[in-house]
Formats: sequence, structure tokens, C-alpha cells
Amino acid sequence: MIGRTSRFAFPLLLALALLAAPEARAASRKRPAAPKPKAAAVLPKLVDLGADRCIPCKRMAPILVAMRKDYEGIVDVRFVDVWKDPAPGRAYGIRVIPTQIFFDREGRERFRHEGFFGREDIERVFRDSLGVTPVPPGAGVAPPPAAK
Repeated sequence: MIGRTSRFAFPLLLALALLAAPEARAASRKRPAAPKPKAAAVLPKLVDLGADRCIPCKRMAPILVAMRKDYEGIVDVRFVDVWKDPAPGRAYGIRVIPTQIFFDREGRERFRHEGFFGREDIERVFRDSLGVTPVPPGAGVAPPPAAK
């Protein structure tokens, strides 16, 4: 009786494994979710994942440097070189560089873009997705007026 049961059990288990395999392959192709911050973000954040030697990344570098200064205290602007440190690229599931990821104050991803992204485009995302009023280039954060 045991020999007869095992003859049917093996083909049945094999059939079940083959049926489940396409679902497992589809699940492995999904882009991993961006890592969640441990604490709520104080400021909205722009993370640019690129490399210091990639041509579009080089074009974006001065834009990001200026925006980091102009939006200081308003938006946290960061650059991550994924050729020097590939772990964040894997964690965010990027496919190409540069990739810009915009996070709201709670740390939720609100928008993602791949490729070169100009200042005007970034500011449009700041305004439309993050609720941040654009700052004129070179303005920086004005100090509060002195008390009289």
C-alpha cells in the first residue's frame, strides 16, 4: 500500500511545484520597496542616486549643489554615488542612473524619475507632490528679519 501511495504522491508534488514556480518568478521580478525611514522625516527629501563619472549625473551635480543651498531647511537634498556604494541603489531598486526619488515629510515615496532632471522639473515635483513653494535660484534661505 505504501508503494502505491508514494507513486501518486511524487507526481502530485511535482505538479504543484511547477504550478507555483511562475508565481515565485513573478514575485522575484517586482521592484523592491524603498527602505522606510526609522523615524518620521522632518523635511521632505530628494535623493539623487547616480555616480560622479556618469555624464547626465555630472550635468545634474551643479543643479543639486545649488538646490541643496537654496532649499536648506526646506528640503533635504542628497546625492548618493551608487558606483562607490551600490547598496543604496539595490535598496531603492534603481534601474538606471541618475534616478531621483522624492519623499514627503512622513518618509513616503511620492515621485520617482530616471535620467537627467532639470531644476524647473524638480521644483515642479516639489510644488505638486511635496507642497513646497519654489525658491528663486541663488536665493538660499533668507535669515529672519532682525527685531527692532
